[in-house]
Amino acid sequence: MDNRQAIGSWLSGPRQAAEDMGADFGYRGQQLGLPKEGPGAIAPLGRRFGAVAVDWALCMLIAYGLFAQGDRQAMGNWALALFFVLSLLTVGTVGFTPGKRLFGLRVVAEGGGRLGLGRVFVRSLLLCLAIPALIWDRDGRGLHDRLARAIQVRI
Repeated sequence: MDNRQAIGSWLSGPRQAAEDMGADFGYRGQQLGLPKEGPGAIAPLGRRFGAVAVDWALCMLIAYGLFAQGDRQAMGNWALALFFVLSLLTVGTVGFTPGKRLFGLRVVAEGGGRLGLGRVFVRSLLLCLAIPALIWDRDGRGLHDRLARAIQVRI
């Protein structure tokens, strides 16, 4: 390996370097038995971030209107509590939050079907902590989804 290849592999990252050596990672969701594209495929990150932004804005609006006029710290705390309850109730019953529905996403169990209430509770709690949601696996699932054995898919 000459210097240009070594620098190129360092710049492109470990995945590209492994693929250059012959490793086949497949597409996101292949190991989970999901289609590559269309309904049932792994939800793209952009849509997932958009859905969370819509849900957070909705919770902030409700918190501002109902609980904490003027006190921004209290409003943020109430919004986080509302975000948890929104996620728990909506994902636990219909499989999506208002933001996820708007962006055409659904949360399902790894084997298909709905998540149980306990797994939705764990997922929602970890999502509120934010850090687990920012750590992804090779399929693009956040740590909160992995621990809850959940998958966000397109509908």
